[in-house]
Amino acid sequence: MTVKTSPYNPLDKINLGKSVAQALLAQAVVALAETAELQGAGVYAIYYVGPFPAYEPIVTPNRNDEFWRPIYVGKAIPKGGRKGGITADASKGTALRDRLRQHAASIEQANNLELQDFYYRCLMVDDIWIPLGENMLIETFKPIWNIVIDGFGNKDPGNRRATQYRSSWDVLHPGRAFAEKLAGGGTTPEEALRKLERYFAGLPISSVSIPNDEDEDDA
Repeated sequence: MTVKTSPYNPLDKINLGKSVAQALLAQAVVALAETAELQGAGVYAIYYVGPFPAYEPIVTPNRNDEFWRPIYVGKAIPKGGRKGGITADASKGTALRDRLRQHAASIEQANNLELQDFYYRCLMVDDIWIPLGENMLIETFKPIWNIVIDGFGNKDPGNRRATQYRSSWDVLHPGRAFAEKLAGGGTTPEEALRKLERYFAGLPISSVSIPNDEDEDDA
């Protein structure tokens, strides 16, 4: 039987995305509380090693400094990047630092998480490759805060508060000041935990993930 194969194309978007993801995974892991030296824009992965019971399946692979199962991955777009165009230098600015500090602040406000239990690795990337790299990381690792417990990357919705419910993340990890002003009723902690159980049991992603158009994971 003849097996049909296609020539390897390093410029195929999937292969380009993989190269960004592989480069990220080669970076050192740093405590999430330590972001002062960060510069530039790019992609990042956040890891959890704490005692929250529902997260034990992802904590175990991260013990002993292994860090191979992120709880969340994201991107930090350079200033003005969402308006189109190409930035002159992805190493300029503080998009990565600002975004990770926003995440650290969210964790510090949650009443059942500790910042000391979180680590990250990040990679400066030219802006045109940032979304592709993030998509490949999500597809590869399927982090629970990206596809099961939505809302970690949300920012204060401002005047839209009256039309929004608290996200699954804010229901499971209450404490963020802006989320406390949002209406309840979107989901419950018990429902969020059941979704996690189904996910870790190996059920299809479509049966546990929540479409979410409020996650604002951009700088």
